[in-house]
Amino acid sequence: MGLRPGHCYSNIDSNRAYTRIALSVPRKNYIGAVPGLKTRQFNMGNPSKNYSHVLDLVTGHSVNIRDNAIESARITINRFLNNKIGKDNYFMRIRIYPFHILRENKQAQGAGADRVSQGMSHAFGKPIGRAARVRGKQKIISILVNEEHVTIAKEALLRAKARMPTGLKVLIGTDVKSIGTRPKKVREAAEEKKEEKPVAGKEKKEGEAEGEKKEAGKEGKKEAKQDSKKEPKKEDKKK
Repeated sequence: MGLRPGHCYSNIDSNRAYTRIALSVPRKNYIGAVPGLKTRQFNMGNPSKNYSHVLDLVTGHSVNIRDNAIESARITINRFLNNKIGKDNYFMRIRIYPFHILRENKQAQGAGADRVSQGMSHAFGKPIGRAARVRGKQKIISILVNEEHVTIAKEALLRAKARMPTGLKVLIGTDVKSIGTRPKKVREAAEEKKEEKPVAGKEKKEGEAEGEKKEAGKEGKKEAKQDSKKEPKKEDKKK
């Protein structure tokens, strides 16, 4: 059975999200088999650079967004930015996670399948996919760029409209820290650089101190040699 249209799962009903996956205590697990996550990456671009502007893609109303829609939007935006400004001039982050497990009461289709298709009209269903439950005016994708690339980044975000089951708009601001913490590797590299700077200063000071000691030793040796030359001359005069 193929993938059903997104509008079949986009409405958020009053029921709470179906998310109970107990890895450490399997007997408390409500979900037997969890579908694989189709969204492959959540951070893209160059996170180590300092940017001046942030652009946020905001939803129009509360909706379920499936993981395949998120992945499609990610690929579209990332490819457009790579071609226009290069992978080192932006940082993009997907700010939602598809934690909600979708269920479906599968029924056979086609001729001669009447008896198989009959069953409970409100069956619980089997897990078929994942989705993110998003509220209205929530940020789902953010991009960091410099001022000269703001218009290109806005066009890239608007290209995700056709992939999403809700209306979208783009907000532009300068609060770069609102995107959250950078990836772990970037933070560790920044901490290492901070630690290396004072160490290098200490090494320089130690080198300078050793140089001063060597110079002082050389001067002492010169003075000793001069004294040794002067002493025999005084003894000759006495004779």
